[in-house]
Amino acid sequence: MSAQNQKASGIIGALAGMVGLSALAGVLVTVMVTPALAVTGMAASNTIGIFEGLPEYIRIDEQAQRNTLWAQRTSNPEDGYTRIATVYYQNREEAGWEDVSQYIKDAVLAGEDRRFYEHNGVDVQSIVRAAIGNVASGDIESGASTLTMQLVKNLFINEALQLETEEEQLEAIRAAQETSLERKLKEAKLAIGLEKQYTKNEILLSYLNIAGFGGNTYGIEAAAQEYFGVPASDVTIAQAASLIAIVQQPGARSLKSPENFPANQARRDFILDAMLDEGYITATEHREAIEQPVDEEFVNPSPPSNGCMAGHRYAKFFCDFVVENVDNFESLGATVEERRNAWRLGGLDVYTSLNMSLQKVAQDEVWNYVPRKETALELGGTAVSVETDTGRIITMAQNKVFDNTLEGGGLGTTAVNFNTDQPYGGSGGFQTGSTYKVFALLEWLKQGHGLNEYVDSSVRTFNQASFTDTCQGGWGGPWTPKNDAPAAPAMSAYRATTDSVNTAFVAIAQQLDLCGIRQTAESIGVHRADGAPLETNPSSVLGTNNIAPMTMAAAFAAIANDGRYCEPVAVDRFVTRDGEELPGQARECRQGIDPEVAAAAAYAMQGVMTGGTGVASNPRDGVPIIGKTGTTDRSKQTWVVGSTREVATAVWVGNILGDFPMRNYPSGGSLRHLIFKPLMTAVNGQYGGGGFPDPPGRLLTGSGVELPDVRGETEENARALLEGLGFGFEVSGRVDSDLEEGRVASMSIAPGTLLARGVIVKVETSRGNLIELPDVASSGYTFEEARDVLVAAGFTNVSESCAEIPPVEEGGDPLLDGLVTAQNPSGGSKVKYEKSITLTVARLDCS
Repeated sequence: MSAQNQKASGIIGALAGMVGLSALAGVLVTVMVTPALAVTGMAASNTIGIFEGLPEYIRIDEQAQRNTLWAQRTSNPEDGYTRIATVYYQNREEAGWEDVSQYIKDAVLAGEDRRFYEHNGVDVQSIVRAAIGNVASGDIESGASTLTMQLVKNLFINEALQLETEEEQLEAIRAAQETSLERKLKEAKLAIGLEKQYTKNEILLSYLNIAGFGGNTYGIEAAAQEYFGVPASDVTIAQAASLIAIVQQPGARSLKSPENFPANQARRDFILDAMLDEGYITATEHREAIEQPVDEEFVNPSPPSNGCMAGHRYAKFFCDFVVENVDNFESLGATVEERRNAWRLGGLDVYTSLNMSLQKVAQDEVWNYVPRKETALELGGTAVSVETDTGRIITMAQNKVFDNTLEGGGLGTTAVNFNTDQPYGGSGGFQTGSTYKVFALLEWLKQGHGLNEYVDSSVRTFNQASFTDTCQGGWGGPWTPKNDAPAAPAMSAYRATTDSVNTAFVAIAQQLDLCGIRQTAESIGVHRADGAPLETNPSSVLGTNNIAPMTMAAAFAAIANDGRYCEPVAVDRFVTRDGEELPGQARECRQGIDPEVAAAAAYAMQGVMTGGTGVASNPRDGVPIIGKTGTTDRSKQTWVVGSTREVATAVWVGNILGDFPMRNYPSGGSLRHLIFKPLMTAVNGQYGGGGFPDPPGRLLTGSGVELPDVRGETEENARALLEGLGFGFEVSGRVDSDLEEGRVASMSIAPGTLLARGVIVKVETSRGNLIELPDVASSGYTFEEARDVLVAAGFTNVSESCAEIPPVEEGGDPLLDGLVTAQNPSGGSKVKYEKSITLTVARLDCS
């Protein structure tokens, strides 16, 4: 007999329900309390008050369902979306009435509540029968729970599972399951209330959708898919009975473990017998179902694809980043608690910013060049891309495979997202090396300096007390930064950027406020991955702060976006289970730096990619690109960060832990370029990109002053002139010179250079010990005559060499015989008196 065919006695039961709670309360209290009175001696007069004081109604709210994460196939949303993960707090897929097999409906009635369609939430006959048994056993709890009462209990358990902490959940679950008369009365009264508000079919379906089926599997649809690999509409009789066998004792009867198979089969066969007794199945159907043992062949497990671990192999870390950002999804609720509850309730389609076609390129390149199981060092590598004018994250790749299980996946796996900040599943960040110099360049330009201003780039020892730092200050002690390659004594800020010269940038920082550099970096979103304040010590300008790759990509995106910074976002929109569309993460963009400052910085950063340290990363596909490379001390970390007008990308390859020199790893310094170039080629193929604006003239020349020529001036005059123009002055030594002793003989920086104020110009003063050597090689002197001239001028160290005159037929001139034809050093040279001078004499025969 079908469960949909309610028996005639159900009509009588419905009429009885109309009498009201007061009359029924008396019956319930008398029947249910009698065992308690017999066992505990409690006062009967208290029970009516208990019953009447209980709430009358409970709602069947929406149950937790799966959230589905989607990625765009390409940069064009019209090309569609691909599913990247199913994430849920409870593995449940809400089923409709027609989605559930009649076998399941019959099985739950036969096994749990045969008179479901006859009673009004409380089965008095069952209560009487259970009460008699309970008096004998001393138990006030067992038996008499209708399917509606069980639904009430499950609703409370489900509410408990929504609580924030595990302790709160366990306490609420204990209360929902405690052995007490009050709880039993509460279930009974609320069950009656449910029956007044909902139809029998609605209650039955709600029970099937909320029931637990072992572990994190809830609802009949998820259970059917997990244990038998079929939807709930297609289960067999034996499968239906086996599924319903789980609900009373999920831990002992679920089909997750073969150890539970015997207990499940025993309960399943009981349900099959009841289905036969009720006329739901025929004797033949009963026999065929009973003959199927509950074993490995009967169970066809299809593990639930929950969470990022089971997500798309190319998008697991991005999935985890989305999950870690739930607290920031403002459209899901006004408070963090509301957002978490909305996420746990689920049923959301989450349309993310990820571009799957480009993500595959990024992930394949990272996997190709950065081995995930390297044993020589803790090797890591990432690539992350963001749109410049929205902050949308379109790629997020790394070399390790995502694994957040407690036991871990071993070598080559991690749950740490190297692209992101620590609070969002990320690491503590990595030192950025010279990519950080860009922020000093921006501050340099903000303070009115220009790209063509020169600074002292020589290797020297700095006194750290000479640096200004209004954030912290107090630095001191000597510091001698090095360069990767020899550098000119002075160079422009433009060349310092393209060639990434450490000493030049330290000189730039020395003329700025280190705190100002930090504030400029912060204005375009730069922050440490561990949440600590950005360090401002003098060496920080060379990239000692630990920063996440995504942060660097977003900062460079701001420079490419005319100084307008956009916070990285991962979700474009949500669609609820009801089809309502909600906005995704709010686009938080702000003007971080002046557009003209951004244009000037971009001009220099284009030079990095076209003729500087970033040439190997340039796709050279016609799309203008800016960028900066970075390598830390001992080449522990290597970076390249670049951006077109449309998309910025950061690639990091280096040590996750430890300090293995990347220069000692095969192609270690080139891996970043090998990843960046094909990725940006693919990015440009979809997004393109226009030209960058020209820098304003004022930020080319800046506040630089043309360096005057002070050679020949006295030391005092030279000092007064240079210091009066705002330069420093330092005598670095003395040199041989024909100038008067003490006068300036040489300058460390060429006169005429557009020099930044504050730069120290080093000079060398004359010893006054050089005189001009007379020319005796073109006057027709004999050796003796020429020597006398030189001796008379003060030069006494004179020697002779012979040059044989060739024959006349070969152009020789016999008339030169005995005459001086050359001298070394040549006439007019400035030399010391003790200089050795050689006179060459022409002779017909030198033998």
